Amino acid sequence: MTRARDADTGEFLGPSRSEQRRAALDVLALGEKLVALSATQLAKLPIPETLLPHIRDTQRITSHVAHKRQLAFLAKQMRREDDAALDAIRDALEAGGAAARREAARLHRVEAWRERLLADGDAALAELLATHPGADRQRLRQLLRNALEERARGKPPHAFRELFRDLRELLAHDDDDAGDDTIEDQPGSGEDQHG
Repeated sequence: MTRARDADTGEFLGPSRSEQRRAALDVLALGEKLVALSATQLAKLPIPETLLPHIRDTQRITSHVAHKRQLAFLAKQMRREDDAALDAIRDALEAGGAAARREAARLHRVEAWRERLLADGDAALAELLATHPGADRQRLRQLLRNALEERARGKPPHAFRELFRDLRELLAHDDDDAGDDTIEDQPGSGEDQHG
């Protein structure tokens, strides 16, 4: 069967079979991603109400062949939705993933600073204060001393956690001011933490 052509321009009308197949495989891949998510994660996405029961059904089926068949049925239902709805789901998935990676990188950076402060003491504190002159020097020094004492005595890590909170707040200002790609405030541990 040949595709119809525009009488005036001679261009093909509609997508080719290979374009249709690529689009169908793209929707199938999106369906697989949705099926892998938890109910909480799904609730955060702009998924049309008509698709949710099909996603849940696919999640419940554990037999490989039956699961694959149900996934194909889900993809068929998804292709009935307009492109804008599917694009909104894709955008939300990508944005959520990027935001999670940025947040994880921030927390790793804070954790690396805390560990460095506990290991290197005043030298690391001096470096941190040089890059963050507005930081409360005495509070950080006191929290550091208390965290080391807690660790030595096997006490609950109250100051340890408080030090993390203070560092997270201090380093968050860097992210607000310079964006997420900054690496200036990372400790010299050689870790690639920027996101």
